[in-house]
Amino acid sequence: MLLVDASTMAPMPVAEQIIQSIGPLKPDAMRVSAELQREQLELITAPQRTFSAQLRSIRSSRAAVDEAAQRLGARLAAIGTAPDLEWPHLYPDDRYERVSAQFQRTTDRHLTNGFHVHVAIGSRDEGVAVIDRIRPWLHALLALSANSPFWRARDSGYASYRYQAWSQWPTSGPTEVFGSVAAYDEHRAALLRTSVPLDRGMLYFDARLCDRFPTVEIRVADVCTDATHAAAIAALVRALVETCARDWHRGLDPDPVPGAVLRLWAWHASRYGVTGELADPLTGRMVPARAAVDRLLATVRPVLVDLGEWAEVRAVIEEIIRVGGGASLQRAALGQAGDLASMTRELVEATTARCTTREWSAVEDPPAPVVALRGRRPGAGRTRSA
Repeated sequence: MLLVDASTMAPMPVAEQIIQSIGPLKPDAMRVSAELQREQLELITAPQRTFSAQLRSIRSSRAAVDEAAQRLGARLAAIGTAPDLEWPHLYPDDRYERVSAQFQRTTDRHLTNGFHVHVAIGSRDEGVAVIDRIRPWLHALLALSANSPFWRARDSGYASYRYQAWSQWPTSGPTEVFGSVAAYDEHRAALLRTSVPLDRGMLYFDARLCDRFPTVEIRVADVCTDATHAAAIAALVRALVETCARDWHRGLDPDPVPGAVLRLWAWHASRYGVTGELADPLTGRMVPARAAVDRLLATVRPVLVDLGEWAEVRAVIEEIIRVGGGASLQRAALGQAGDLASMTRELVEATTARCTTREWSAVEDPPAPVVALRGRRPGAGRTRSA
């Protein structure tokens, strides 16, 4: 999440103060943690079992953090990039200092905000099987979430410039099919032996196993300004994970599409979002974005029907397609507001629209080490917005 000055809307380096003050607010519902730069923080919502509860949790967590920010003269903005920031301030942390020393300019100007969804798995074997099978669908999630068209005071021409900036990290992006936990672990070990990534936390795959909790972590999406969009994309991720797990248990092999091709699909999704074409995972050909998203919805429909969430999730995804996604909404806001500061003010208000801390009591589950529900084996879950 981006932190901005409440008056000027310029990025504001107050993450430390907010992290120090947020703990006593609602420790049982969410938490915040440091990110690479002081102009951002990571908001971790409480684990939830339903789409509606996840939406309430996202909204109430945003409201609590925004209230803490306002006490410091700042506001919270859920956007993938800072529209007009040149030089952010590194968060004072030994690990981040080592990252900066290793990666230099990539670190110096890197201020992006992604939306990471963790989903419970039954075992590491199941997790790797999911990662292998979810690969061809991740570009569609990126397109639906694309919410970062502006970079250094200019329109980048991309729907998600965050993904382009993120791709500068050498371990980011899609992976090849692993086939087993042993192959997954050996791949990670080989990367770490190069001494380029400092630790396992810097293996920035679009989808990876979480080392701390029994989850898979899907990391490809931009943070969404509209909390409803965020909750719907989290629901899609959860449904995709369950669909892939079911396919694995049925003995269906993963699609062997090469990682280099997946990278091109993701580039195209980053460039155009849902306003142009997307790759159809079943044919590899470019089709209208709506057709590719319809293919995704058809794939996960059985799971969403089982969960009783098909109608509401489909309605939100249809809205994203209709308005052109977050990037189109940002560009429209700039056209109406006339300047980036006024546009950012509108995005700040949209970030916390219909958000209230009064909804804390409605959160269904206490914090737990997983983030989303799994088919008929519901488990708690959490989302992370950097």
